[in-house]
Amino acid sequence: MQPLAIGRHTLAWGARTYVMGIVNATPDSFSGDGLLAGEDAVSAALAQARRFVDAGADILDVGGESTRPGSQPVDADEELARVIPIIRAIVRELPGTLVSVDTYKAAVAEEALDAGAHIVNDVWGLRGDPGLAEVVARKKAPVVLMHNRSNPASVEVRARLGSAYAGAEYDDLLEDVKRELLESVALAHEAGIPDERIILDPGVGFGKTVEQNLELVDRLDEIRALGYPILLGPSRKSFIGYTLDLPPGQRVEGTAASAAVGIVRGADIIRIHDVTAMARVARMTDAIVRRSAN
Repeated sequence: MQPLAIGRHTLAWGARTYVMGIVNATPDSFSGDGLLAGEDAVSAALAQARRFVDAGADILDVGGESTRPGSQPVDADEELARVIPIIRAIVRELPGTLVSVDTYKAAVAEEALDAGAHIVNDVWGLRGDPGLAEVVARKKAPVVLMHNRSNPASVEVRARLGSAYAGAEYDDLLEDVKRELLESVALAHEAGIPDERIILDPGVGFGKTVEQNLELVDRLDEIRALGYPILLGPSRKSFIGYTLDLPPGQRVEGTAASAAVGIVRGADIIRIHDVTAMARVARMTDAIVRRSAN
């Protein structure tokens, strides 16, 4: 795979693992780290962004709509009010930092890119808004295409552990995920988005059972074999909580194990909340498995 050039940055796939820090501009994040709207939220997000960059984050992923199981959707105006001031503050105060916007809405993506964001991270793989692919193509932005079979009607809630998707029906988990990711790739191609600006995310935690999520992390190399860079987002997810019987705030070790195995299996980017710890996990795992690349 050829490296991805974004401004003065170059992401050299296979050379090392890149760390994406999560900046949640939402009041209802499953992980408990969401930020309320308003000026204080911008200041808090900027302070968090500084800490993340200092701790080793390569990309900051700003999102204004929670994707936790059972969350309520927000309209584009509300999402814009949450994310645009934060993106502008990061671009102004942390120049040179790569910024991703976590959205599936074309209107939000366009304004975010105009405000200085570099990457669009779409949890619906260009299926949520038919206009998003055109925006990404026109702006020449990289896009993360995530696999997602989430169904609000199939949410399981446990008081201490939070909510999780009960999972969807799969004929063959890996083959179905690969096929549907390639369908999203086809949508990208139809809009004029070239392969070198496409990143795939297998969608751990989205429409999969605990066992299916564990299998997906373990067999991530089969997704990597499709020929695209891979983003893995296991951070504090319910499959970790249900496996270890732990609430979101106590899932750092489970996240570390999932990230390390994911890197061994070919993850190029890990999307995480606990940047300090996971940047170290990525560096150590890279030192073991990517010695020939360094």
